[in-house]
Amino acid sequence: MDTIILGGGLMGTASAFFLAKGGARVTLIERARIGAGATVASFGNIRRTGRYLPQLPLAHRSRALWGELSRLLGQEVEFRATGHLRLAFDEGGLEDMRTFAQEARPWGLTLEELDAGEIRRRFPGIGPDAIGASFSPEDGSGNPRLIGPAFAQAAARQGVRIVEGAEVGAVTTAAGGGFTVETSAGRFEADTLLNCAGAWGARLAALFGEPVPLEARGPQMAVTEPLPYRILPVVGIWTRNKRYGAYLRQVERGNVVFGGAVDRVPVDLDPGHAHVDPSRTGDQLAAVLRLVPALRGVSVIRHWSGCEGYVEDNLPVLGPSRTTPGLFHAFGFCGHGFQLGPGVGAVMADLILHGGTETPIADFRIHRFAA
Repeated sequence: MDTIILGGGLMGTASAFFLAKGGARVTLIERARIGAGATVASFGNIRRTGRYLPQLPLAHRSRALWGELSRLLGQEVEFRATGHLRLAFDEGGLEDMRTFAQEARPWGLTLEELDAGEIRRRFPGIGPDAIGASFSPEDGSGNPRLIGPAFAQAAARQGVRIVEGAEVGAVTTAAGGGFTVETSAGRFEADTLLNCAGAWGARLAALFGEPVPLEARGPQMAVTEPLPYRILPVVGIWTRNKRYGAYLRQVERGNVVFGGAVDRVPVDLDPGHAHVDPSRTGDQLAAVLRLVPALRGVSVIRHWSGCEGYVEDNLPVLGPSRTTPGLFHAFGFCGHGFQLGPGVGAVMADLILHGGTETPIADFRIHRFAA
């Protein structure tokens, strides 16, 4: 079976790897550079806490794969299971935390509830004013700059053809089945087509009569100067107030990566460049200091953003086309796809190679937008 994948981010490269591992002949086409879009803009959070509950089976499968990636890919992607700590500073946050924890348990996710004293003992200096927290000890983080290229290199070793810097033109179906993709790097043909085009994914779906309400937006991320390595878990917050919604993690080199607490900005898909507004960093830092007050006075050394696809219902599009045999979709992960990436790749390989998957994904089918 020949498969063309459009999009060389985490979803596309992971799918290419697992498809090739299953025996498919794969061509992956990327308009820019591998992993240079939404993937590299990611915070790097590997969390299951707070997810849409029917997404947890996919998240569990993906978390298991994260633990195997250094072996599967033959290189380090800096996955660290340091835990995910999510703080509550008020009764509303505490109520939301407990509700999620109770509802997530039948879905296979058990969270530890920490009271104020336990937070101080186990995580000194983090959330000194928090009244409670949830802790997911097996979650953590990975390096967004490493993961896409690592999957792509491992896929290439299994025979995947990777074409970078190729602008996609016409995408058509043949009378007897199959697809033709015209690009600036030439024409490509295959039996199946996998749409991993991220924020551009809705454009491709629309060509086949499958409109998806999707907007392109850019997050605002930043990183500090190197500091002594003290913050082991990824740190977030249970809050109903968006301006408090910061999150952070410290890498082993000492830098603290942070984001959240400000709105994501609209991005024009042509050319798809997301821009950072440094004047908003002060609002982010104010929220970050609530999580770790000792960061007051640190220097921010870099900002960045990226073009992400946000679907109207805040859920991804994942699965086969409803209109076109041989067409599959995996896009629109709404800023929370990093943790899911390896699992998405494995699921898409299941669907394309075997016609189905044991991982439930019905809530993410493109059928939900049909008239």
